[in-house]
Amino acid sequence: MALERVGIFGVGLLGGSVGLGLRERFLAHEVVAYDPDPTALEAARALGVADRVEPQLGPWIAELDLGVLAAPVGALEALGRAVAEHASPRTLWTDVGSVKAPVVRALEPLLPRFVGGHPMAGSERAGVENAHAGLLQNAAWILTPSKRTAAADLKAVEELVGQLGAYPLLVSPELHDRLVARVSHLPYLLAVALNHVVDADPNRETLMFLAAGGFRDLTRVASGSPRMSRDMVVANREAVREAARDLRRALDELMALLDEPDAFLEKAAEAKRIRDSLPVVRRSLLPVQHDLVVAVPDRPGELARITTALGEAGVNIKDIEVLNIRDEGGAIRLGFVSAEEKAAGRKVLEDIGYRTR
Repeated sequence: MALERVGIFGVGLLGGSVGLGLRERFLAHEVVAYDPDPTALEAARALGVADRVEPQLGPWIAELDLGVLAAPVGALEALGRAVAEHASPRTLWTDVGSVKAPVVRALEPLLPRFVGGHPMAGSERAGVENAHAGLLQNAAWILTPSKRTAAADLKAVEELVGQLGAYPLLVSPELHDRLVARVSHLPYLLAVALNHVVDADPNRETLMFLAAGGFRDLTRVASGSPRMSRDMVVANREAVREAARDLRRALDELMALLDEPDAFLEKAAEAKRIRDSLPVVRRSLLPVQHDLVVAVPDRPGELARITTALGEAGVNIKDIEVLNIRDEGGAIRLGFVSAEEKAAGRKVLEDIGYRTR
């Protein structure tokens, strides 16, 4: 998928990570970032999230090949209405919101080429300053086509997701909301509730001292942005309530087994088997200070030319990875043992005409 210009609307953790992924892998010739917060735009520019920043919505939106709506889920409909005033019918749109059914219903009439999306990647550390392209690596990225979604548009977004290092998974908007209520939104409510249970206890100070290890792991998600998390669970309230009802029934069953140790042990062993069978997702958190991404034209012998030039200059390559392949070329990541060797390698390659990041 060759993109001339991509707009990122909202440069927080996910929007910033998408921008970095697009730029580091040379998936777009220009990435433009918009955010109503000038501080976020300044950080996005400083961190290399975008080639250009825009503090206002305007005619520049009509020039985009792709627009990525990365505002908090509670603001997505309003943002969609605002960008639609300037959008071109040719522009492809997607979003990264954690709730899909109401977002898809609201945005499809406004943006005809809209494909709902949700990368299942995140951190309790919000903000563009915590963004990195590796956040998306090996992540499941849910796409939620509807009856109105054109097959070509869905395929284009699927390809882009794969080029960013994630795995596209297609489900309906409604099924998405039911599933994430159980694996994402309900755990957040539990984390909030557990923290309040500890805080309200008369032995709070002692409990806080003891609340390490498992308790910290279990309640980690409560450290995220309260406003964004509030918007997430409120927008998906019906599916969250259904999941909470199922959880109450499961807890009641466990409470009833407290007087039956053998039966409780069977339930606990079953839970262990379920937990141990969860897939392990390994994020590609590459040491940025020693990595160099090189744009490679689609011509025979390019990889040999790069490695030969570095070898003749005495620059040792520690690691090499093909990031993406497009019709007009691709990109490779080169790993070096030191920042000095990376700088030397960058100079060698740029001197013979390669673009690097």
